[in-house]
Amino acid sequence: MSQSNNHTTKVMALYNKVTRLPWGHKIFSIMVSRMAPYFATIKPLITELKPNYCECKITKGKRVHNHIKTVHVIAICNGLEMAMGVMAEASIPAHLRWIPKGMSVDYTAKAGTDIRCVAEVTPDQWQEGDMLVKVTAYDTNNTVVVAGHIKLWISAKPSK
Repeated sequence: MSQSNNHTTKVMALYNKVTRLPWGHKIFSIMVSRMAPYFATIKPLITELKPNYCECKITKGKRVHNHIKTVHVIAICNGLEMAMGVMAEASIPAHLRWIPKGMSVDYTAKAGTDIRCVAEVTPDQWQEGDMLVKVTAYDTNNTVVVAGHIKLWISAKPSK
């Protein structure tokens, strides 16, 4: 049985504080990208974060294009991984920790516009063992362009 998640994580507290500022979502997104520099390659924008849910936007542009000038699926996977990681850090119960184990995605449509990456779980999923995080990428018409799961290993934090 999972313990209730009534605590506010450091990431959720930071998001709530920073996003009250002008350009707050951009500032928060830059802060996350500095903690995990690879994410900066897609210039992501966290547009919504709440426990068990995160949205991140990737703007279509040359830096994320493939040879047919659509958004490269690896850039989308990067956005999905960022959304998952921020969601996990903002949501995980205090007694648990996580590490990614894998990603399984299907490319369902061409990504010819800006992309909205979503990672979501339900509160009861926060239990020790394998956990599948649903990840979905949408174009600006709400067409699913990538869908899948990121598998996390959830374990108890060691005693101090």
